[in-house]
Amino acid sequence: MSDTESLPGRQTISEAMQSLIEGVTNKRARFVLDAIVKNGMVSTEEIGKAGYDHPPRAARDVRELGFPLNTIKVKHSNGRSIAAYTLDLEKLQSPDMTGRRAVAKKERRQIIESAGSLCQICSSTLNLQVDHRIPYQVAGESKGTDKEVFQVLCGSCNRKKSWACEHCANILGVKAVAVCQSCYWSGSSSYTHVAMVEERRTDLVWVGRPETDVADRLRREAKKVGKRPTEYIKDILKR
Repeated sequence: MSDTESLPGRQTISEAMQSLIEGVTNKRARFVLDAIVKNGMVSTEEIGKAGYDHPPRAARDVRELGFPLNTIKVKHSNGRSIAAYTLDLEKLQSPDMTGRRAVAKKERRQIIESAGSLCQICSSTLNLQVDHRIPYQVAGESKGTDKEVFQVLCGSCNRKKSWACEHCANILGVKAVAVCQSCYWSGSSSYTHVAMVEERRTDLVWVGRPETDVADRLRREAKKVGKRPTEYIKDILKR
């Protein structure tokens, strides 16, 4: 599809679907949806200019709320090819399009507190967010207890997970729930892969003194021997 062929006109949205869109409280997702309803599409450039510095995450927010999107190619104002999003009207009008359950503010606070107010990946206490363990594109609206359905991630880890999920062979292919359940990004303590790659991770965040003093010392020591901090820490653990 060429750039000129991919440009859609304004899309006709049913009153029922418009009502669903108006009920979206996620600001990032709402911006994307409102822009598409108004203009027929929204580009990653437009999302960025609106102050959302991770456009693919904004698109994922929309998809996780149950609104199907198509990705097309358009031209950035500087001439390079970039992504843009439109609503998939065929799927949107399907009776099975029920959307993803929103997490109320009170419930979100309870989930975070039950997780010890820590990111379950790196233990950061900053910018904590409630995340569905299994992406909507794979599991739809997950069922089960809050402990099974949700996890707490800091903003940084949530963005990393978003990128990993968007490029994962499972989501791009068969969409097997079991694969996501055994992934590092699901918070599994016995994970076997990271987005379908044979990999092991330990994400560390140093918050407040004396932790930041230790991190600074390790960084200085790593620099002295000409290594990155991650390499230096691995060497220490191998001793």
